[in-house]
Amino acid sequence: MPAHLDPRLLRAFLAVAEELHFTRAAARLYVAQQALSRDVRRLERELGAELFVRTTRQVTLTADGERLVPYARRVLAAQEELLVAFGQARPLLVDLNSPGLVTGRRVLHRARELAPEHELMARFESGLTGAAGELVAGRLDASFGRYAGLDPALRAQLDHQPVRYEPMAVVLPEDHRLAGSDVVTLDALAGETVYAGAGNPRTPEWTDLAHRLFEGRGIEVAAPAPLAVGDEEFQRIMAKMRNPILAVVDFPAMPATVVRPLIDPVPLSLVSLVWRKGLVHPGFDALRRAAAELAAEEGWLRRPTDGWIPAIDVNTMSAHN
Repeated sequence: MPAHLDPRLLRAFLAVAEELHFTRAAARLYVAQQALSRDVRRLERELGAELFVRTTRQVTLTADGERLVPYARRVLAAQEELLVAFGQARPLLVDLNSPGLVTGRRVLHRARELAPEHELMARFESGLTGAAGELVAGRLDASFGRYAGLDPALRAQLDHQPVRYEPMAVVLPEDHRLAGSDVVTLDALAGETVYAGAGNPRTPEWTDLAHRLFEGRGIEVAAPAPLAVGDEEFQRIMAKMRNPILAVVDFPAMPATVVRPLIDPVPLSLVSLVWRKGLVHPGFDALRRAAAELAAEEGWLRRPTDGWIPAIDVNTMSAHN
């Protein structure tokens, strides 16, 4: 056994173990595939164990590879803690889903005020499910969204902190029959087909919430639309479809549309701060503190008496408390 083991070799091994694909692992680490393969082979030589079974079609872990995974994670986590302790923390990468959404942006801004000595970087990719895979893989540190709507296998690798019961709304074309009302009741939406991101692989947690909300109310979820990237393309596609859009009350304005809060009952989206288990970073401590402070100051976690959330979200909140 080697007297010293380069953490870089463990990082290479773990990337391949999690991706089970050398090309994707190399892209994740920003290294050439040849260099990655060389590091994995060197680690195998130093440990005297074969860690992967490689074929032309797939990569799988051997029994020794499976055994090494938790050790590698603990070693790399300890290295991260050491760097943090000596002021060498890397930037914290936080996905805010969309530039126009308010909750995550306000939390991040407060965290930057609380920890100005640390770099907290924003990213805008849209959708907690899309972000969750990046969290688990270590390419992203934190995100915001509906934790209860994630696949259980993803939730098992993540942790969360409830931040806000976000009231939901509907975005309507300005000439829609309901656009003249200040608020829209759920009963008034009966017979409508509402866009809720169906078919978007990054946002199934939002589409699931729509199905649960519309069930038994005579409201349909719109069929998948072309996946639009960027605000301009999204607005163009929605203008062609002319379906109402399920959103939250802070949804940014779009041309020729109005945003109307939903009532009777008031549907709520339970937004959480979500991160991978075991994350250690001083900027992350500030992010959690910022979320807690704003939730208390703004009453974000006071559920309205007429508020509605699905039973699975109620259970998620209860488990956290």
